[in-house]
Amino acid sequence: MKTEDHAAAAGHSLNPARWQEAFEGLMSRIEGRFTRVESRCPARKLVLGLLSDLPRKNCWTIAEWAGDRTPDGMQHLLGRAKWDADQVRDDVQAYVLEHLHDDEAVLVVDETGDGKKGTDTVGAQRQYTDTAGRIENAQVAVYLVYAGQRGPAAVDRELYVPRSWTFDPGRCRAAGIGDNTEFATKPELAARMVTRFLDVGHRAAWVAGDEVYGGDPRLRTALEERGTGYVLAVACSHEVTTSAGKFRAHVLARKVVPKKASQKLSARVGAKGHRFYDWAVIDLTDPQPGS
Repeated sequence: MKTEDHAAAAGHSLNPARWQEAFEGLMSRIEGRFTRVESRCPARKLVLGLLSDLPRKNCWTIAEWAGDRTPDGMQHLLGRAKWDADQVRDDVQAYVLEHLHDDEAVLVVDETGDGKKGTDTVGAQRQYTDTAGRIENAQVAVYLVYAGQRGPAAVDRELYVPRSWTFDPGRCRAAGIGDNTEFATKPELAARMVTRFLDVGHRAAWVAGDEVYGGDPRLRTALEERGTGYVLAVACSHEVTTSAGKFRAHVLARKVVPKKASQKLSARVGAKGHRFYDWAVIDLTDPQPGS
């Protein structure tokens, strides 16, 4: 298939010529990280496959889609070839900031899961994934997305490695990760990525995330200490400290916010139209970091 045909198969919103230009620009940025042709060619095909509309994406399906007789090349790329994924991440991040830069851009943290049949894939165990909406055997990763007026793009990732793995050094060693790998919660992984993004000089207006991240005071504290704003959801049972004592979030809102005090505002357009929420502000007296 030609790249233009791949673009059409991917159903990309850009016309084929613009899509090819964007794709070639990205590949020219990262292909130097793959010093051998045995890695560089499969890397191009893998990226195209990931951008396609394949219902299921793995080495077998992408190899078949790309016209390869076997998935050996892609499996070699992902399992044995020598290349630095973090350097590629930095290249992609620079490319995204160059093309989607927005002074009012927001960083969004969220996780997604991929169902796995076996137990050998790093981090795989029975756990809840929002992708499936249920508990299943899956691998989960936390992602950092840069979202601005020109569109969103993932700029970082961290694999969530459950305690069932980090408490088993032999299992980690057999899977190819360090047997001294330490457990980190999803909010800790999110804080690690946000810090890494901001420490290299990139900017974002604020950080957003659901209650998985809003419920962790350490993430909120880390953001407050560096003066980064955030909008992080919390569960209705989350306790908030005020001058009058501690209240659950839903109780505090009911006690303090009059029925007509909230404003219905859109949090931008989603797949099904505007996302409307009722907004109100409650000032906390001398709030502590992370409260």
